Amino acid sequence: MDGVLRMGMVDQHMHLLKQGDQCIGGGYYTFDFVSNRIILDRQSYYFGRPKWHLLEVLKVPSTYRGLQIVYKYDDDFHDDFNVSEELQIEYYENV
Repeated sequence: MDGVLRMGMVDQHMHLLKQGDQCIGGGYYTFDFVSNRIILDRQSYYFGRPKWHLLEVLKVPSTYRGLQIVYKYDDDFHDDFNVSEELQIEYYENV
């Protein structure tokens, strides 16, 4: 399954969805400019944590090319998930 990374400042994660989209998780993000990373963490109230195991390819806006993407579980059970290393990343032009 392919996924699309959508990030934005919204009240609810559902506001990032387009007509017909299916969401397999959400959360929050911060930029770590010192280590060139996008750090994803926490979870969506409606959609829960991202279900990375369902994805083979993650499509990312080309604006974020060169940034490593990492998801932090922060639950003492899971290691951080290095999205950039574990999934095939495809960049697309944001329109």
